[in-house]
Amino acid sequence: MLPTDPHAGEFLLRGALEIEGRLVDASNATLFCAIDHDGVAAKCVYKPIRGERPLWDFPDGTLAGREVAAYLVAHAAGVTLIPPTVLREGPFGPGMVQLWVDTKEGDDLVDVLAPDDVPQGWRPILHALDRFGDPAVLAHSDTAPVAVLSALDVVLNNADRKGGHVLHGTDGGVYGVDHGICLHQENKLRTVLWGWAGEALPDEAVDALHTLNAALKTTLPDELAPHITRAEIAALRSRVAALLGAPVYPEPDPEGRPIPWPAF
Repeated sequence: MLPTDPHAGEFLLRGALEIEGRLVDASNATLFCAIDHDGVAAKCVYKPIRGERPLWDFPDGTLAGREVAAYLVAHAAGVTLIPPTVLREGPFGPGMVQLWVDTKEGDDLVDVLAPDDVPQGWRPILHALDRFGDPAVLAHSDTAPVAVLSALDVVLNNADRKGGHVLHGTDGGVYGVDHGICLHQENKLRTVLWGWAGEALPDEAVDALHTLNAALKTTLPDELAPHITRAEIAALRSRVAALLGAPVYPEPDPEGRPIPWPAF
């Protein structure tokens, strides 16, 4: 089953989960599972709420709920940049279940490279020295889906867009994952996707924002209400309106921490 399958959400809600392993690099409990329903089988990620570590700066709701809310926002915007994500019961209680995205090794969209190895057209973000003292560049792809994902991160107020959270699926799609610390009412944008800072949004991103803005005037706030606060929903509306009013990628705050650490 592909992340673009319109039935993926229902499949994730109804499928039987079988835990196959744990993603040990994750800071919260993240379990790799097989899921099957009515003769269809796939892989998914299950993050039980009981495995979350409390965050002082995200005291409301749950990380699992924020992951679902981020998916609902992307879906309402008409983009398939976040894999289908639901909140459901699992072997260790309620949690977030997200369809797994298969990727091809070496087909990265964000990377740390020697200056001469940066692919033509990629956007350099940061110049530094690696652990051996050699020059290195943090850079990302300049493709249209990554540009739209970067704009989506602005309205999601994504506080943790690491390089490893931007996936190039074997189906050719681009997907963002790990949205547990998004949608805060205060500005917390931290991302590696700063390559378009100060530039006009592409038409695809503007169209998605108009679609999202319309959804925020109908059913989307009710869908988000179980997962984030009213103040956070109001802040989401404000971010969408502000970006539509001035459709330009923001510049990083020179006094803040615009890039998450670690970057991957």
